Amino acid sequence: MAFGTLTALPVPAPRTVDRRVAGTAMTAAPLAGLALAVAAGLVVWLGRLLGLPAFVVAALALATLALATRGLHLDGLADTADGLSASYDRDRALDIMRRGDAGPTGVATLLLVLLVQTGALAGVVAAGGGVTAVVVAVVASRVVLPLCCTRFVPSARPEGLGAAVSGAVPVTVAAAVALTVASLSVLAGFDPAVAWWQGPVAVLTGWAAAGVLLRRCVRRLGGSTGDVLGGGVEIALATTLLVLSI
Repeated sequence: MAFGTLTALPVPAPRTVDRRVAGTAMTAAPLAGLALAVAAGLVVWLGRLLGLPAFVVAALALATLALATRGLHLDGLADTADGLSASYDRDRALDIMRRGDAGPTGVATLLLVLLVQTGALAGVVAAGGGVTAVVVAVVASRVVLPLCCTRFVPSARPEGLGAAVSGAVPVTVAAAVALTVASLSVLAGFDPAVAWWQGPVAVLTGWAAAGVLLRRCVRRLGGSTGDVLGGGVEIALATTLLVLSI
């Protein structure tokens, strides 16, 4: 379920989908993210090897992520932006988020976040790095999923992905995943363009930014949805890359 939902890899569907399976899938989200991170890292490495402009290398790496996730998280970001900007009426906002189209706010948010992600990664590439940085950022951004699927985050709807995973990850498990990834984020310091302290600071800042979005959605929508989770991943990725580019 983790790889089939969060990536475009052709894996068999789970035989059953219950709260235990959903919780395990969200816990394994960083592992699914690792496969995506390796692909993006290879693109950065190859782009630098070919001498491509830094901005082009960054754009190709992020395009690889978009293709490898079927644009799942990007779609969630756009839908969340549309819902939050549409109305203070909870039901109307959720209805707008459920639609498949993207409004002007969603499109603008999508473009601006992608520009931040691309510009930040391009800065790291231009400084002589990028491979380790993008791997750490992609994996860390997926930790948002188990963190947002604990009992402290209600579901905004009684159905959908948000309801299926809401409260499905034990708090201790989510904390262990976050602690493990935060500890491993020091590996970002092996990137020639990243200082030793930037990895953990970038990861924690990215999670905090996703937490701000989640808090806003809980107050406005009454809880989380699958779109909110996707939006949190993209916000965390943008923020993490931004701090790594300093």
